[in-house]
Order: sequence, then C-alpha cells, then structure tokens
Amino acid sequence: MAMRFWVGVTDKSWFEYLRARSPDEVNFWQPAPRRLATFLEPGVPFLFKLHAPDNCIVGGGFFVRFSALPARLAWEAFGENNGVSDYQALRQRLERYRGAVRGDPEIGCNILNRPFFFKQGDWIPMPKSWAPNIVRGRTFDTAVNEGLSLWNTVSARLRERAAQDLEGVEAQRYGADYLTHARLGQGAFRVLVTDAYHRRCAITGERTLPVLEAAHILPFAKSGPNLVSNGLLLRSDLHTLFDQGYLTIAEDGRVEVSSRIKEEFENGREYYKHHGERLLVVPERQEDRPAPDFLRWHRESLYLG
Repeated sequence: MAMRFWVGVTDKSWFEYLRARSPDEVNFWQPAPRRLATFLEPGVPFLFKLHAPDNCIVGGGFFVRFSALPARLAWEAFGENNGVSDYQALRQRLERYRGAVRGDPEIGCNILNRPFFFKQGDWIPMPKSWAPNIVRGRTFDTAVNEGLSLWNTVSARLRERAAQDLEGVEAQRYGADYLTHARLGQGAFRVLVTDAYHRRCAITGERTLPVLEAAHILPFAKSGPNLVSNGLLLRSDLHTLFDQGYLTIAEDGRVEVSSRIKEEFENGREYYKHHGERLLVVPERQEDRPAPDFLRWHRESLYLG
C-alpha cells in the first residue's frame, strides 16, 4: 500500500539536543501556528531534514497531532522535549524567527511519537528533487519511485539499529486507530485531552487555558494509559480534588463530591454546587469519552465517598 510521509526542515541544534536525550516523544515546533500539511494524521512518518549545508535526513518520528499552543503550555507539556533547555531558551529561539514577541505567543506544535535519531554516518542525503528554497518541508509518496526509495532507505536504517519498533507503520495503523494502540507520552496525552474537551473544563466549562489540566482517571503511576478515554480536562483545583479522591465522576457522567470536604475543611460550597450535575463538556468522539472501567476504578478505589 502506498504511503505519504513528511520531511520537515529543522535546526541542527534542535536535533543534537534531542539526540543526546533520546526522548519517547518530541515537539517539532514551528514559529507560525499553522499546519504543515493537511494529509498528516496520527501514525504518519515525519522525518527530520537539517538546514544546509547538512542537507540530509537525520531521523524522524510518527505524527500524533498538530495543535497551536501558547508557548508556555508547550513548555509545560513537553519541557526539554521541545529541543531546548528551558522556557526562556524556547522564547529566544522563537524570537530569532519572529522578532520580539509579547505575552504568551502561540506556536505550531507537531507532536511526534517514538522519535529516532541517526548517527552521522547513517544520515541520508536528500533526493535531487529537493529544492534549495524549501523552508518548512515537503511531502513524499511511496507510490513514486523517489519516495519509495527514500522510505526504503529510512526503513533499512531503522532495522539496522534494531532498537526501533516499526509496528505502527508496518501494520498500516493510521488515524484514530493509531492513537488507540500507540504508546503515547505524557505531553501528547495532555494535548490530546485538551483538544478533545475543546479547551474547556469538563465540569465547569472554564476556558482559561493556563488553569486547565489533563487529569488521568486511572493514574499513570498505577499503569493508567495515556489515552484520551483515561483523561479529563479539569480546572486545576478540581484536578487536585479528583486526584485526592474528594470528587469523582460516576459511570453515567454525573459529578459526585465527597462529604469529606465539609467535614475536614468546613467549606466546599464552590464544589458542592456541582454535585449531581452531568459533565458539562465531553469529547465529540465516543471512543474519547471517559471509559466506564476507568471511572469505576476511580470511584471504587480512590473516592472518599
């Protein structure tokens, strides 16, 4: 089956910083908050090509999601997996391309899973058709000889390394099916949950993005998966109460608030007003909505009812 994939242009410093860390996910960010290509869907290969004079493919990953995010949120979600050491370095890199920026500017975030980084001796020279004026990147297609040859070379490099699992590509899992089966990172989880809930708190509808957090229903520390169906987007105080068992969500989507809040803190009016209400915001896709098994675990094992 023919496959299209993307080759994106990036800085050598970004690549080398991440190669030294060998992360499980990366944010291939861009100064402008717009999509690179409409065909990109979860699971599609996304390769890294360095600027001249290093006109070679040096690694890649597998596309998860594009999202236009405030730079601060991108840093909080991915940290050093943005390819820089701290938030200030991210802003400095951004200003190199956009000039001085005020506030918390949006950047384009291409979230990539299972990144791989080739040793310099394994770098792959670009095909002759690559034009010197390409700034962002371009699409290749294995239905065309050039694209097929390039992808076969990349695949051979990965097989030689032996550490890289190609299951996602070889099984031809793309789209939502990829997100269900792939081992996603914490940053991807946060962004996917945030977007699934339309950047609104599931209980209150709050839209102030800096105070919204992606909560695991079954905690990650207890082997909870980074799936949207194991997540809720909650205002930060509600997230804390949820994690500590002072509130839960019943399997029918109703909010339950523990009497322990009043007993222990002689307060809680702000929270008790939501008791018995159904979630105000839920994902559009049924498979992204909170899974009953995860909700049942939280109610039976963590809730202080």
